[in-house]
Amino acid sequence: MTNGGGQRGNAVVTVSVPATTANLGVGFDVLGLALELSATFAFEPADALLVEGCAPELRGEDNLVWTSYLAACAEYDLAWRPLHIVEHSPIPSSGGLGSSSTCIVAGVLAAQALGGLPLDRESALNIATRIEGHPDNVAPAVMGGLVSSFVNGNDTVTTRWVVAPNLRFVCMAPSYRVLTRDARKALPSMVPISTVSWQVGRCLAMVSALASGDPHAINECCHDRTHEPYRAPLIPDYERLKAISLAAGACAFLISGSGATMLAIADGDEAASKVTEAVEGVVPDLWVRTLRASEHGASVEFSS
Repeated sequence: MTNGGGQRGNAVVTVSVPATTANLGVGFDVLGLALELSATFAFEPADALLVEGCAPELRGEDNLVWTSYLAACAEYDLAWRPLHIVEHSPIPSSGGLGSSSTCIVAGVLAAQALGGLPLDRESALNIATRIEGHPDNVAPAVMGGLVSSFVNGNDTVTTRWVVAPNLRFVCMAPSYRVLTRDARKALPSMVPISTVSWQVGRCLAMVSALASGDPHAINECCHDRTHEPYRAPLIPDYERLKAISLAAGACAFLISGSGATMLAIADGDEAASKVTEAVEGVVPDLWVRTLRASEHGASVEFSS
């Protein structure tokens, strides 16, 4: 390959990528939201590939950060180089908060930065979408905020909103996983026209409600018919945690992505605290965090 830009020598590049939640109930495969919890990845040229900070079985040539970096170098026609990669991710690995998307986005942006290219979010998103296969998580990871997305040919088309500052997102990640392939298999191959109109109207209303911060509107429009009824049985604690969260004052309870992480939406810190207190200790080893929406997508920093 040729070098398509002025390479950054031995500079250390640090990429920070926010956690994300996809679908937001009625926005199946369309909506995604960045959250104020970030994974960081440090990249430094090395004599041979070295990956640290993740499970031992993920430190080889098939590491997702590394393979995404290589894919992006090929897309940009850049000469790749061996790297020392240090990962630090507080995002649960049980699935549903975009942990794989952070790895993909980090690898793509590292290729831009180390290759001497300017930060280009649109091209990074297009590449990340091709690697991931769909844009609902990678779009908010790159762009920040609440994002609707779809693929048009080779381009990922996005529309972005800022979420109202009063809303809080109580994330609940159990210790078990729901495999994406199982979550996909659980879905029906066809849905009635009546379900399509149900979803479209409520998806538009959900976007408006999140942007305005209206908890009553969120509660009215959050009832999904395309994926949550089929995926909820894959999450043993879904019904129990949903009932507890709504009784404690949450305005909505959703599956985050395809699970196993679940998400309660609350109006303000006090309401979020009540939900957190109600669910903590109910399920062994349940990871619970109250997060705000993040307006900021992935960022890149250089150091010597």
